[in-house]
Amino acid sequence: MRSPRDRVIITCAVTGNLTTPEQTPHLPITPAQIADACLYAADAGAAIVHIHVRDPLTGRPSMLLDHYVDVVERIRARNPALILNITTGPGGRFVPSRDDPKVAAEGTTLMAPEKRVEHIAVLRPDICTLDLNTMNSGGEVVINTPANVRRMAKVIADAGVKPEIELFDSGDIALMRDLLADGSLQGPVLCSFVMGVRYGFQPAPETVLYARGLLPSDAEFTAVGIGKAAFTTVAQSYLAGGHVRIGLEDAVYLTRGQLATSNAEMVTKARRIVEDLGGAVATIEDSRRIVGLPSPTKTIKA
Repeated sequence: MRSPRDRVIITCAVTGNLTTPEQTPHLPITPAQIADACLYAADAGAAIVHIHVRDPLTGRPSMLLDHYVDVVERIRARNPALILNITTGPGGRFVPSRDDPKVAAEGTTLMAPEKRVEHIAVLRPDICTLDLNTMNSGGEVVINTPANVRRMAKVIADAGVKPEIELFDSGDIALMRDLLADGSLQGPVLCSFVMGVRYGFQPAPETVLYARGLLPSDAEFTAVGIGKAAFTTVAQSYLAGGHVRIGLEDAVYLTRGQLATSNAEMVTKARRIVEDLGGAVATIEDSRRIVGLPSPTKTIKA
């Protein structure tokens, strides 16, 4: 049984891969907008910012290293202590052709595992995500085989970066335990339950408690709610002894029918929920200690 934490880390996921400019005009797209969104979220109380990048001209998701470098340099120039958590999720999607399912159709991003994490080796952020899900995703498939996950984990470890393990269903937790057992991952783990993606964990208090019960006892976890479950999951995660995450990657509404105007506005509401329930929000220094991160002395390689 875990009680609510004394200090709760707020992570802000500022843009993501799936939220579109058509859903909200407030989505940060350019490197400058994404960096500003991260910095303002930190001012509002977020200690960790989760970063994807986008093509500045189209607004579509991007994996271009130059975009990541631009965002990271802008943030580090103004707030070098802020904890950066960079995605490695893109590059795992497969769309089967209708007439020959073994042939990739348009929309497939599947690539070599090392390619998916090459920006991590260059940027050396504090944290990067490591997805363990192989699952249906809408009409497509996300593929993260155990062998490929191990290859990504090695690059991450060699870069001195802490992985945040993204868990989309209970089988992912079983895989995480195998990776810990064979040394592919080192504990204590930092992980997230992603709830609300169709065909994965569905958001409910019972889901949070069930998933929590499968974790190693020393794991740090965050329950993440997608869409209308975003803010209710903030409360559920806190009450279950976890940390919290919010941002325009996960939802676009501040309340029913009212679009959030910024990530910082969403962080302010999440902070209020935690504090109204009796919790205290962790500072960046607190969060580095809780997660086991060193002081922010790493720099981007030349």
